[in-house]
Amino acid sequence: MTGTNATPIENDDRYRRIWTVVAGIPSGSVLNYGEVARLAGMPGRARLVGRALGRAPKSMALPWHRVVNAQGAISFKPGSGPYRVQREKLESEGVEFVEDRIDLERYSPEQALDRMLWGPPGDPA
Repeated sequence: MTGTNATPIENDDRYRRIWTVVAGIPSGSVLNYGEVARLAGMPGRARLVGRALGRAPKSMALPWHRVVNAQGAISFKPGSGPYRVQREKLESEGVEFVEDRIDLERYSPEQALDRMLWGPPGDPA
């Protein structure tokens, strides 16, 4: 197959839609791969989200670390370099882990405004 008919990754509409969703995840929030795919108009394409994130140009500086698996866990092998980087980035944004899992509802983008105004649930006012 020759490259004459190939579309550069940056021009792939599917990837652009995924990148737009990921770029819009606020600090301190997470989405799972399936939810990113759904919001990008491609329900059921969670694996494509992972591929799109891996192929995103570094210059985009996407907050890739805000995407986790459906169980609220980091998909990289625990203890690996990428795992540690992702966890550190999330924790620096205030995301808390319980037994290596994130409460997806608590840290959903929909809850971001409440967290900004009132702080994390359970914090004294």
